[in-house]
Amino acid sequence: MEPIIQTTNLSRRFGALTAVDHLNLSVDAGEIFGLVGPDGAGKTTTLRMLCGLLEITEGSARVAGHDSARESQAVKDHIGYMAQRFGLYADLTVEENMTFYADLFNIVGRERADLSARLLQMTRMEPFRARRAGRLSGGMKQKLALMCTLLHRPRILFLDEPTNGVDPVSRRDFWAILYQLLKDGITIFMTTAYLDEAERCNRVGLMHRGRLVRCETPEALKREAGAATLEGAFIHTIRQLEAA
Repeated sequence: MEPIIQTTNLSRRFGALTAVDHLNLSVDAGEIFGLVGPDGAGKTTTLRMLCGLLEITEGSARVAGHDSARESQAVKDHIGYMAQRFGLYADLTVEENMTFYADLFNIVGRERADLSARLLQMTRMEPFRARRAGRLSGGMKQKLALMCTLLHRPRILFLDEPTNGVDPVSRRDFWAILYQLLKDGITIFMTTAYLDEAERCNRVGLMHRGRLVRCETPEALKREAGAATLEGAFIHTIRQLEAA
C-alpha cells in the first residue's frame, strides 16, 4: 500500500538558510510518527510543508494521496493540524468554539451533536463546556484545540509540539486520547521536544540542521547506539555527526 505520507527530497530555503534539506520520509496509515530534534532543526517547517501551509522550495510531498504543493486544498480536507500556539477564541466558551469550527466544516444537526458529545466525553471536557477558553488551563486549551481539529473527522492528525508547557497529568491525559484516536484509525504525525513522548511513537525521526539523520523504532535507535534511553541514543547520534 502507498504510504499515507511520503516526501521525496523535500527542501525549504529561506534566503541563504536551508531549513529542511532533501528530506526523504514515509509514514504508513495507522502509525504514530514522532519527529524530534533541537530547536531550529526544521521540524515545524517540515510539518507546515506537509500540510500545504508553506511553499516547497524543492522536492515533493504527498499526503493522503495528494500533492501538498499542487493539491493543498485536497490535502487540507483530509488532515487536522494543531499549531504550537493556542489559536482559538479566548472570549468564546468551549462549546461556542466547537460550534464555530463545526460551522466552518459545515457539520450540522445530529452529526454535530453526536460528534461534539463524543469528543467532550473522550477528553473529559464535558464539565467545562460553558467555560471561556481564555480561562482554561494549558492542558485544557490543548484538549479544546484537539477537539476542534477533529470535528471534520480527519484521516491524519498533524500535531506541532502539542504538549509543550503542559503539566504532567494533562500530558498523560493527552496521550490517552491519542491512543484512542489510533484505535479509531487516525494516523498521527507529531513533533515533540519530550523524548519520553517520542518513546511512545511507533517510529521516530531525528532531525539535525535540516536533515533527517535517523528514522527507526525507538527500540532500534537505542539498540544501535547502545543506549538505555532514547535521549542517550540521540545524544550519541548528534555527537557522531558533529565529530564526522
